[in-house]
Amino acid sequence: MGTPERSALEAQLVDSLRALATASIVPAPLATGGLAALERLFDVQVASRHCDQAARWLRGQGKGYYTIGSSGHESNAAVAMGLRTSDPALLHYRSGGFYLARAGLGGVHDILAGMVAATAEPIAGGRHKVFGRHDLAVIPQTSTIASHLPRAVGVAFAIGRAARLRVESPWPTDALAVCSFGDASANHAVAAGAINTALHCAHQRLPLPLLFVCEDNGLGISVRTPAGWIESAYGNRPHLRYAGVDGTDPEAVLAVTAELGEWVRTQRRPAFLHLRTVRFGGHAGTDVEVAYRTPAELRADADRDPILATARRLVASGHHTADGLAARHDDLRARVYEVATTVAQWPQLATAEEVLAPLAPRTPQAVAIAAGATLTPDATGADTGEPLTLAQAINATLADLLHTHDNMLLFGEDVAAKGGVYGVTKGLLAQAGAARVFDTLLDETSILGLANGAAISGFLPIAEIQYLAYLHNAEDQLRGEASTLQFFSNGQYRNGMVVRIAGLGYQEGFGGHFHNDDSLTVLRDLPGVVVAVPARPDDAAAMLRTLVAAAQVDGTVSVIVEPIARYHTTDLIEPGDRLWLAAPTPGEHVPIGAARTYGDGTDITLLTFGNGVYMSLRAAYRLLARGIGARVVDMRWIAPLPIDDILREAEATGAVLVVDETRCSGGVAEGVLAALIDGGFGGRMARVTSKDSFIPLGDAAKLMLLSEPEIEAAVERLLAPR
Repeated sequence: MGTPERSALEAQLVDSLRALATASIVPAPLATGGLAALERLFDVQVASRHCDQAARWLRGQGKGYYTIGSSGHESNAAVAMGLRTSDPALLHYRSGGFYLARAGLGGVHDILAGMVAATAEPIAGGRHKVFGRHDLAVIPQTSTIASHLPRAVGVAFAIGRAARLRVESPWPTDALAVCSFGDASANHAVAAGAINTALHCAHQRLPLPLLFVCEDNGLGISVRTPAGWIESAYGNRPHLRYAGVDGTDPEAVLAVTAELGEWVRTQRRPAFLHLRTVRFGGHAGTDVEVAYRTPAELRADADRDPILATARRLVASGHHTADGLAARHDDLRARVYEVATTVAQWPQLATAEEVLAPLAPRTPQAVAIAAGATLTPDATGADTGEPLTLAQAINATLADLLHTHDNMLLFGEDVAAKGGVYGVTKGLLAQAGAARVFDTLLDETSILGLANGAAISGFLPIAEIQYLAYLHNAEDQLRGEASTLQFFSNGQYRNGMVVRIAGLGYQEGFGGHFHNDDSLTVLRDLPGVVVAVPARPDDAAAMLRTLVAAAQVDGTVSVIVEPIARYHTTDLIEPGDRLWLAAPTPGEHVPIGAARTYGDGTDITLLTFGNGVYMSLRAAYRLLARGIGARVVDMRWIAPLPIDDILREAEATGAVLVVDETRCSGGVAEGVLAALIDGGFGGRMARVTSKDSFIPLGDAAKLMLLSEPEIEAAVERLLAPR
């Protein structure tokens, strides 16, 4: 493949390095140890720059797939040098210098292997280009904005909480978490929320050792960040120590980072490092920045090249010459392009099975063993044999799980002293203590970010989202962060967690679309995420144990949607029959993807879940009086669907009605009918759903939500002679 001619950016740097020989540089000695630090800094800065150039060269050869670089941001290497390699780091996509400072020049292989999607890349294994390495405590991030900041807050929180609870953690007890992001990303709601959460913790004197690093080049692709904006927004925030430093002063970056890092480490409080940088080469390889920047601006940035700044200081020290540093630059260039030529020949992922391998590992036998071990005799009232409501069964199971797992945390809005809006977590604070059961601030992004960070730091988090509609404020924390971690770390990092959500419709006397949200669409297509919807109290207890065991054993990310309308239901058919109550069986669990069948009717199969189980059982009771025998199948799992059970129960009657309380468009029934067709089912099929509408207030809600009469009418239509 050879090596390319110098780019304009590289030629400009080399000319500037050589020009130092005749520049007026005032001699200035270095402090003890300063020479070695600056030499190391120069090497990793130059290597990072060459990686960017090599990425564009590889792209031109049809061998590379990523050209967003770190050129101009290489002063972040000095930030890494001011911290410890055991401090967990969540890095911005322009933090290549930081990564190489931690990995050493051997990290060039890592970066370039990621750019060519090679399977030998050490963290993602060819699935994406990320900065990450497990042995260097660099947690991979695929975010192009600041969506990793809530996880960083969670990691910092977990460091302090693990020490308090004596929970085994992958991070040292005196570690700090560091996260880097751009000036444009600092304006994103997720960044503002994460920083606010950190300050909220600091205001309460909760340990939160977190260093925010804003790499400010003044641009978000082509949109300018107003001069002084970052300092104005973050320079005087209560409970946030702020320090600004110019990336063209390498010794200052080293010193400020070391001092600020030590303050965070000892004070266990958050700080904000404002690192002023430049950006070379546009946003990415396809971005032509001369379309929106003037030649004068580009020339001014060239004079602020952080590599040139480090070289100038080395020349001033008297230990290096300009020509020597230019030669050192070219030696590193040759080494980087040699690596680039090598990795371009490395194999990529070749089969779908290889790609999917780390996405969602399932070891059902191990999960069954772990789930059966979670119930501790006499720990709670879960094994008394008394029939319980859905809310009581969940409460008792959570109590038992907290008793069994010392590393479990339960948190969300109103879950502690109040015990939740519906009393589902009542009494758990008193049983487990405020360090493990606690209220969060009202921000779903922060709740899920805390779960992401805690899960990667030695905890088993159970996070509560108060209502299903509120999830939409923060769904990227599931979609972009939680669900992707095992996939993009090749299984080296896991964030097993359970997210509890009160949801679905049919609340009497309360509601509107925020409290009667009947949409599960946003959850159904998340690769690897398990979605459970229990209807009965015994199922809720058993499924919850399964999900906790799966988080522990397989690192599974799961969501359990609890039907609000069934929390306190006692009766099924007649008032006082108490047929909806059930006594959870000690040690019982429900395998992921296993359905439950009620009855043995031979005329029709009603496939349903959640509130649909309650309505279908009632409808089946009335249909039987009209000579129609229906069996009701509670799918229980929305993702993955219980395909084998669905097909078996469909074949048992030859006619299937999918009873789906979600909306017609994008509802669960679409996937169920597709599964029946894909499975070769040849019988009659139909669906009955709620309307394509938001849920209004009051009795009008009943006009939009699926009803029992509609179920019965749909059965009769399906079975009518043709």
